[in-house]
Amino acid sequence: MSHLTPPRQLPDIEAGVDPDAPVTSDAAATSGDTATAKPAVPEQPQSADEAAASTDGEPGEDEGATPTGGPPAAESTDPSEPGAKPAAELDVEQTAAAPDSAETTTPETTTPEATPPSRPGWFGWRRRYPRAARAVRVGTSVLAGALVLAVLLVPNRLDRINVQSFLRLPVEAIFLAALLLVLPSKARRISAGALGVFLGLTTVLKCLDMGFRQTLARPFDLVFDWVLLSDGADWVKDSFGRSGEVLAIVGVIVLLILVLVLSALAVVRLANVMARHRPVAVRTTLVLGIAWIICFTVGAQFGGVTLATKGYAQYLANRVQYVRDGLGDADVFKKQLAVDAFAKTPPDQLLTGLHGKDVMFTFIESYGRVAIDDPAMAPEIDATLQEGNARLKSAGFAARSGWLRSPVTGAGSWLAHSTFLSGLWIKNQQRYRTVTTSDRATLTSYFKKTGDWRTVGIVPGVRKAWPEGKYFGLDHIYDSTHLGYQGPYFSWTPVPDQFSLEAFQKLEHGKKNRDPIMAEIILASSHNPWSPIAHTIDWKDLGDGKVFYKIKKEGTNPTEVWKSAKRVRTEYRKAIQYSLDSLTQWMQRYGDDNTVLVFLGDHQPVPTVTGGTANRDVPVTIVARDPKVLDRVSDWGWTEGLKPAKNGPEWSMDKFRDRFMTAFGPHSR
Repeated sequence: MSHLTPPRQLPDIEAGVDPDAPVTSDAAATSGDTATAKPAVPEQPQSADEAAASTDGEPGEDEGATPTGGPPAAESTDPSEPGAKPAAELDVEQTAAAPDSAETTTPETTTPEATPPSRPGWFGWRRRYPRAARAVRVGTSVLAGALVLAVLLVPNRLDRINVQSFLRLPVEAIFLAALLLVLPSKARRISAGALGVFLGLTTVLKCLDMGFRQTLARPFDLVFDWVLLSDGADWVKDSFGRSGEVLAIVGVIVLLILVLVLSALAVVRLANVMARHRPVAVRTTLVLGIAWIICFTVGAQFGGVTLATKGYAQYLANRVQYVRDGLGDADVFKKQLAVDAFAKTPPDQLLTGLHGKDVMFTFIESYGRVAIDDPAMAPEIDATLQEGNARLKSAGFAARSGWLRSPVTGAGSWLAHSTFLSGLWIKNQQRYRTVTTSDRATLTSYFKKTGDWRTVGIVPGVRKAWPEGKYFGLDHIYDSTHLGYQGPYFSWTPVPDQFSLEAFQKLEHGKKNRDPIMAEIILASSHNPWSPIAHTIDWKDLGDGKVFYKIKKEGTNPTEVWKSAKRVRTEYRKAIQYSLDSLTQWMQRYGDDNTVLVFLGDHQPVPTVTGGTANRDVPVTIVARDPKVLDRVSDWGWTEGLKPAKNGPEWSMDKFRDRFMTAFGPHSR
């Protein structure tokens, strides 16, 4: 008897029924229906790899399932029954009778217990469309592989992303495959998920690098740059409103989660595929490893691109070194902080060459060398500088101009301001925090130390508490809420430059019977995104600034401007022209024999404007009516007028403080 043949199910004997009577056709049918049920076959235990493979949805995973319906049950083989046949004979008879019995069985008479359970697999879709399911499965695996390769190969700079950069063989992919192949089942799944998340994190870091290179022309600093993310959110809010800020933050969070999840799922998917096809995966990994070694050794190239690459590993090594340098930078900076050539100079010997003068140190936001040298902007900027120079000459002023190299580019104005004033190279946020919490003297605090000047700050870009103002030695600070401005914002810019300068005149410079003033003035109209921008009007019409509502309405929309790099450059150039016109008109209108103006750019604009140049030079100009002032800087080699010569002297910005204080000290000419 077959071990799968169930015992015969005898009908219950009811009263009045002869057990020896012949069975009717109805009874036979009923007996056959009942006999279709088979005992459940115990499921064989699976290995961990087989279990992992079964969850992946192979199309043939259900081929061994018992079909619906089956042959009728064989007669009882109980030896105790009269006339029972030997088991061997019954097996032969059942085998011969099975086809005929199966034909008499219909689905309508099959009991529910006779239908075996099946795996649903995507809610049964895989069983109904096996070919489509296989195509989806293969396509998903291919996409997972493509995603992992893209993460390993994508550069962290937008200007280096091209088709050739993805036609390479990364050694990291080969190493990853080998690692997943040698790990046991459970460790493989855990490692695959963890490695996927790590790849996702590095993808996010590369995206941050791309963004920072587009704005600051440098990669994201894992040690110091986290605070800049908050500043970036503030910039979005000021430029596009609160709703724009919220949408941007939500979008970034969603993208972050999506990248991490997709990268983790991709690596897990590939690990499962390699486990199911282990022999093929091992051979493929070995062949690719040998191919990579050969290509790397001979330096094989395709279209000028090296085929065998270890760029991802090199990227990680560079980032680790970048972090180590950042962590060690604090000790280096503390040593530099302690060195100050004027720390022991008596107050009465400081800045003696400027006694009685009103000195204004004015920063023009994003006023970089590109505005003067770029062929597309140079003609208009040159005309503005010539007009400004003629304007100053008509009022009796003369000017000298040179170049300073800023520690930053694209953004980070406060780092440039502190570098210029402290005489230290402030290249990151950690240095800025260190210097502003120290007792290091600045150019502005030295003016205050003499006791001969009232020191003030005109900082329209400041809209919240600014404790660093005390460090810079300013007696009084006028931020955006203290200038009397009642007009609109111009994107990021809270107060137009012309109004800021007029407010300085009313609040400080125009007062009678006052002490000499040293002012730090930050002009913000040329701040990114340069749309909309104001234009100069009659100074008498400025009033409380409400006139700028109409001017803003006539301006451009930043969302539309930033769709075109050409339009961005045009609006940037106009913003610089507006700032220069406002400043030179103010000097012509309010300057006198005791007015000394030093104005400069704080950094170059973003790469969208500069074209990605590594140059960080900014123009710097000193303007005065008293010839003795300019005589003291005659040995600097600066160019006459507002436009520095292309081959003019180039100093690093941290050198200006000491050169200036030396030139106007007691021992200078």
